[in-house]
Amino acid sequence: MNEEIHLRDYLRVINKRRSLVMSFFIVTLVLVVLGTLAATPQYEGSTQVMIEKVANSNLTDGGRFNSYDPEFYETQFQLIKSQAVARRVIEMLHLDNDSVGTVSGLREGRESLIVSADSKVSESRHLGDLMAENLTEEISVVPVKNSRLVDISFLSPNPDFAAMIANTVAKAYIEQSLNMKMDATRRTLEWMTTKADEERKKLRIKEEEVQAYMRANNLVTVENRIAVLPQKLAEISTALVRAETRRKEKQELYQRVSKVSNDPVAAEAILGLTKNSTLQILRDEILKAEQKIRELSAKYGVKHPVMVKAQGDLEILISKKREEITRLIEGAKNEYEFARASEENLRAQMDRTKAEAHNLNEKSIQYDALKREMETSRQLYDALMLRMNEQNITGETDPVNLWIVQKALVPLKPVKPRKKVNLLLGLVVGLFGGIGLAFFVEYLDNTIKYPEETEKILGLPTLGLVSLWKEKDTDIDRAVLDQPRSAFSESYKALLTAVMLSSAEGLPGRILITSSVAGAGKTTTALNLAVSLAQTGKRVILVDADMRKPRIHKALKLANNAGLSNWLAGGEGKGLVQEGPIKNLSVITSGPIPPNPSELLSGQRMDKMLEKLEQSYDVIICDSPPLLSVADGRILSRVVNGTIMVVRAKLTTYELAHKAIKMLRDVNGTILGTVINALDLKKNDHYYQYYYGSYGTYGDEVEEGGFDIRGEEGDRRAPESDRRGLSDV
Repeated sequence: MNEEIHLRDYLRVINKRRSLVMSFFIVTLVLVVLGTLAATPQYEGSTQVMIEKVANSNLTDGGRFNSYDPEFYETQFQLIKSQAVARRVIEMLHLDNDSVGTVSGLREGRESLIVSADSKVSESRHLGDLMAENLTEEISVVPVKNSRLVDISFLSPNPDFAAMIANTVAKAYIEQSLNMKMDATRRTLEWMTTKADEERKKLRIKEEEVQAYMRANNLVTVENRIAVLPQKLAEISTALVRAETRRKEKQELYQRVSKVSNDPVAAEAILGLTKNSTLQILRDEILKAEQKIRELSAKYGVKHPVMVKAQGDLEILISKKREEITRLIEGAKNEYEFARASEENLRAQMDRTKAEAHNLNEKSIQYDALKREMETSRQLYDALMLRMNEQNITGETDPVNLWIVQKALVPLKPVKPRKKVNLLLGLVVGLFGGIGLAFFVEYLDNTIKYPEETEKILGLPTLGLVSLWKEKDTDIDRAVLDQPRSAFSESYKALLTAVMLSSAEGLPGRILITSSVAGAGKTTTALNLAVSLAQTGKRVILVDADMRKPRIHKALKLANNAGLSNWLAGGEGKGLVQEGPIKNLSVITSGPIPPNPSELLSGQRMDKMLEKLEQSYDVIICDSPPLLSVADGRILSRVVNGTIMVVRAKLTTYELAHKAIKMLRDVNGTILGTVINALDLKKNDHYYQYYYGSYGTYGDEVEEGGFDIRGEEGDRRAPESDRRGLSDV
C-alpha cells in the first residue's frame, strides 16, 4: 500500500538541495539583472487604424453580405507586416538613400536598420530588401478586442523614428491595398477580354455547325414534324386494326362460300345470311311462280301453253338466282382481296412512318446536342460580357474601408526593458526553477539516503546510521578505539543495540558483515562493531574472511603470515588467533591471499572452525568481499546466523542493493538488516541532524561539582577492577 506524501517530504527535498536552489536562484537573478541593465531602451510608436470589410459590389449579387470574416482580418494583419508594405515604407521615407535628410530621428533610425542589415548584405540581395526584413521584425499588429480597430506599433531605440515608422506603415498599407485592388482589376479585365474573344469565336463556330447540320438533314421544320409524327402513327395504327378486322371477316366469308360454290342451295344458305336485296327479290319471285304453277296445274295440263309458259318463267327465275349467287360469291372474293390489300397498304405505311420517326429522332438528338453546345457558349459569352461590364463599373472601388483613427505620437518613455517585470520574473523563475531543478536532481538520484525510504523500498529494517567521517588525521577503522565518546562511536553503539534486538533469540552468535559493492564501508563497520561489542564485556572474535583484499590486519597492525587461508587450506591452526587491541577482542586475519578463495570457503573446514570458535567466544564477526563482485559472501551467509548489509549513502543504488539482497535470499541467507554508512548529517534535513547528529555530544561536559568517570582531574583512567566491573555490567 502506497504511503501518503506529506508536505514535509517536499520541504525535506528543498532543504536538502538548498545549495542547488540558491545557486540557480542567484545565477538566474544575476543574469536577468545584467541583461536588463545591458539592454538598449526601446520606444514604441503606435498608430490606430480602422479596418472594415466592404460589402460585395457585384451587380448580380443578391445583397448577401457577412461582415464577420476572421480570415479576412487575419489576411489584413499579415499584409500590414508584409515585405511589400515594409519596402514601400522605405521608399516613402527614402531610407535606402544616403541623402535621407535631417528630419529628427530619421537618420538615427536609418543607421540602426543599416547596422542590422550590414551583416546580411550579399551580392544577390539589395540593401533595401534587408532593411525591409529588419523593419517587419519590429512591426506588431494588435487588434482591439470587440472592435474593428487595430494598433500598428513599431519599436526603435529612437522615439521620433518609432512614431514616424508607425504612421508611415499605416499609409503604406492603405496604398498597397489600393494598388493590389487596381492590379487585380486590370489583370481580371485582361483575362476576361481574352476569354471573351475566345468564347465569341467558339460561339460563331457552334452556330455555323448547327445551321450546316440543319441544311444537310432538311431539319427546317424538325420541331413541327416531331410533333405530327406521333399523332400520325396513332391514326395509322387505329386504321390498321380496323382493316385487319375487316380482312378477317371477309376472308372467313370467302373461304366458307368457296367450299360450296358448286352447291347453289348451300351457297344460297350461306349467302342468305347477307342482306342482299336482289337475291331476296328473286327468292320471292320464285316462290310466287311456284305458287302460280300449283294453281294452274289444277286447271291445265302439263303441256298446256299456260303451264309451259309458267314453267318457263320459273326456270328463268331460278337461272337468274343462280347467276346472282355466282355473282355474290365473286363479290365476296373481291371484297376479301380488297380488305387484304388495304391491310397490307396500312401496314406498309406504318413501317414507313416508324422508320421516318426513328430517323428523325436520331437527327434531332444530334441537333439538340449541337444546339446545347451553342447555347452553352452563348451563356458563357454573355456571362463574361456581364462580368466585364461590372468590373468596368465597380473596379475603382476600394475592397477595404481604411481610416487612420489616431496617429502615432512621439513616445516619452521606453517600453523595453521592463525592469520591474523582469526583476519579478527573474525572482519567480529563479526560485521555482531552482526548486524544480532540485526535485529533478532528487528524482534522478537513485542512491540510498534515508532510513524510512530504504526500509520501504528494500523491505529490510535499518539497524543504524553512521555519519560521514571527516577527520583526515584519524583512522576511521580505529574510530571507536581512539575516540570512544565521539558521535561516530555512538553510531556504532546504537548499531550494537539494534543488532542485539534484531532477533527474538538475542544477539546472534555468528554475524556476517558484507555489502553489495566495494567502498561501502563493510570492513570499517566490522572493526568498529567488534570493538563496541568487546567494550560491553562480550568475548568477540573478528574473522577477516575477505581473502581477496584483506584490510583488518593493516587497521589493527597485526601480522598476516598465518590466518584463515592457512586453516582452510588444511593447516593446523597454530598462531591463527591473535589478541586484539583491547580486552575481550581476538582477531583471525585473512592470511596469505589464495588463488581460489571461493573453493576454500565452500569446504567443511570453515563451518568446523566456526563451531570451535563458538565454544570460546560469545560473538563471531566475519568480514567478507562484496556480494556482487564474487560469490564469497553468499557462501559465508549459509554458515552464519545473520547477515548485516552495509550500504553507503549517495553511493549504493537501490538496484544494486536489490540484487545483493536477492542473492542472499536465493541461498536462504538470514538478513538482519542494513547499515547506512557515510551519511552526511549536516547536509540532510533537520530531523536526522537532531536525532542522529547531536546525541553524540551528550555528556561531554562535566557539570560543576559533578563526577568524571575518568577521575577527579579528568586525565586519570579508572582502576582496572572498576573498568572490569563496568564492562561486566
